[in-house]
Amino acid sequence: MSVMKVNKDNFNEVKNSEKTVLLDFYADWCGPCMMVSPIVDEIAKENPQYLVGKINVDNEPELTMEFGVVSIPLLVVMKDGKIVNKAVGARSKEQILALLQG
Repeated sequence: MSVMKVNKDNFNEVKNSEKTVLLDFYADWCGPCMMVSPIVDEIAKENPQYLVGKINVDNEPELTMEFGVVSIPLLVVMKDGKIVNKAVGARSKEQILALLQG
């Protein structure tokens, strides 16, 4: 499965997903975000049981505010429409998978 570009128009589809959701809040100018991005892509390809989405904080101010994003990269895990885990800053693949597994 590939990474979904998440925006305010398709967010309800993401929020209501039956799968566990991983959201990567990022910006194109953010160095640590660029380190996390390929890891998130890899997790999406290798783990079809998860819905993986990326949210550009510069393009999606409503979602950025809704999630209270103050630092990026921010990784958010959602189940049944609720936030169950989050982590700020660059993380390894193992750390991100551990977030998903709760």
